[in-house]
Amino acid sequence: MTRLADVVAALDELYPPSLAQSWDAVGLVVGDPDAVVRRVLFAIDPVAPVVAEAAERGADLLITHHPLYLRGTTSVAATNPKGRVVHRLIAGGCGLLVAHTNADAAAPGVSDALAATLGLLDVRPLSPLAVDPLDKLVVFVPLADADRVLDAVAAEGAGAVGDYERCAWRTTGEGTFRPLPGASPTVGVVGEVASVDETRLEVVLPRGRREAVVRALLAAHPYEEPAYDVLELATVPGPRGIGRVGRLPEPITLAELTRRAASALPATAWGVRSAGDPLQVVETLAVCGGSGDDLLTEAAAVADAYLTSDLRHHPSSEAPEGLALLDAAHWATEWPWLASAASLLADSVDVDTAVSTLVTDPWTLHEPSTG
Repeated sequence: MTRLADVVAALDELYPPSLAQSWDAVGLVVGDPDAVVRRVLFAIDPVAPVVAEAAERGADLLITHHPLYLRGTTSVAATNPKGRVVHRLIAGGCGLLVAHTNADAAAPGVSDALAATLGLLDVRPLSPLAVDPLDKLVVFVPLADADRVLDAVAAEGAGAVGDYERCAWRTTGEGTFRPLPGASPTVGVVGEVASVDETRLEVVLPRGRREAVVRALLAAHPYEEPAYDVLELATVPGPRGIGRVGRLPEPITLAELTRRAASALPATAWGVRSAGDPLQVVETLAVCGGSGDDLLTEAAAVADAYLTSDLRHHPSSEAPEGLALLDAAHWATEWPWLASAASLLADSVDVDTAVSTLVTDPWTLHEPSTG
């Protein structure tokens, strides 16, 4: 039996709320954490047609990319569209959970799915976030006690690297010391120089776990006064961040890329429009699901063209020279993420997942200018 709280925990693991922008509103909006969840529907927008679809499918939980109350509220009365959404969800026994900019910045996240839809290779973040800050613990331990000390600090989170745990570097040398009066040495005699074969043990650890790891080290170490260092490591770009950039399978013109994008993305009245020389050859493409005109400078530094949505007139007309632009519907650039998120959640908890195919892009008609 899967509870709503279990689904929230799984989604938070995939898309940590800490990655969300400060202005965002992510997490659980409607629902009892103890409620049982069997069916989950993924969609971009928490709007009335999507809520109706969730009810028709018998979904216990609706997970959307866009928040319901991005700017907060003082009422959920059913006197406006948002309030009616809340009432319909509660009446139908369906919760609402939001993953917005935390899903944008996660890896894999919204722009990874967009990059995959367009066939990009060697994908990396367009605006990368630094990896979580790390420390390195260096400690000197008698040979016979090294494994026990390593196990103790690993139990508190040290030595975790990617999909590996208890990772450490060990070398052997000779430690020497003279216990002074008042000492109670594990090895040696007060007043006499002692030499001990020791292991130099090095492990990395999340900076937030420093206190717990050092406490475990001191409890497990046989010495009265163990010698150790805690070093703060430099931060480096990681796999998470906003947007992605990658290489096209083969160079193509901007006109061909525009047609390919229009074919690959879900159909909308907006379609895909481009700015630049139609014959410009594009080898590298930057993408950002959703609104991304604040990343024009970053895109120009690494790519020939940039695909995003909601491009405004002035930033587009002042874009860095040589950067071709492709502007697609906001909903269409984010929709590919739903299948990825649904699959990852189903792998994490015992629920059935489905993806809404309702087109909730607000633009419903497009007519090219003929004047």
